[in-house]
Amino acid sequence: MKIVSWNVNSVRARINNIIDYIKQAKPDILLVQEIKTQDENFPYEDFKKIGYESHVYGQKSYNGVAIISKIEVKNINKNFINDDLKQSRIITGEIIIKGKKTNLINIYVPNGNPVETEKYDYKKNWLKKFISNIRKELTKNSNLIIAGDFNIIPEEIDVYDFKRYEKDALGKLEIRKKFQELINLGFKDVYRLINKKKQEYTFWDYFAGSWQKNYGMRIDHFLLSNNLLNNIVSIKINKNPRSKTKPSDHTPIELEIN
Repeated sequence: MKIVSWNVNSVRARINNIIDYIKQAKPDILLVQEIKTQDENFPYEDFKKIGYESHVYGQKSYNGVAIISKIEVKNINKNFINDDLKQSRIITGEIIIKGKKTNLINIYVPNGNPVETEKYDYKKNWLKKFISNIRKELTKNSNLIIAGDFNIIPEEIDVYDFKRYEKDALGKLEIRKKFQELINLGFKDVYRLINKKKQEYTFWDYFAGSWQKNYGMRIDHFLLSNNLLNNIVSIKINKNPRSKTKPSDHTPIELEIN
């Protein structure tokens, strides 16, 4: 099974790129973030034509997440946390992996910048609630996949110039500690598990030639609960979509699991 996570930065602006990617990569499940559209304006038909069903938690102009799948995803839930600002940032569903009922959690964590504003407090509170609810979820089902745009740089190796980001909402120590707190509940960061020292990125800003200079950061992640680790086949950051015309500023991360 191939599960992909991708912050598409507007599903409608990026629809041709997304369809081309699906035809080439053939994911079983595509988890998308920052769709930037309300449910009723989501391009369901474009995905249906190529055999995918869409489960959408949208919002006008900002945020929004969706599960686009050619396999059955049950028990879709859009209320995983009580979001202080009522933003559309999490959608969950259940799939079966080798007979194991597995909870798939697609997230778009708040950015949190600038750090001296209420946006940073919102991010901290959001993560606190999320971690608390993951802890509860593990008591019901210990097979969890958390994927999406975490807006967190886990380690210094995960950004081209850490000094520039150590006081940023993506790289501040207290935010990185939240990521570690989540992992300590019984997860592994799959990319870093497989690639101990490799320096690859999932995001390059549109400004100042960041893509061309490879000024990027790894902020999109797959976390798997420990009892699913033996099911991992591979994980790959596919940089190709970032090089296309009118790209998202993020690129897909692809998990193969059996």
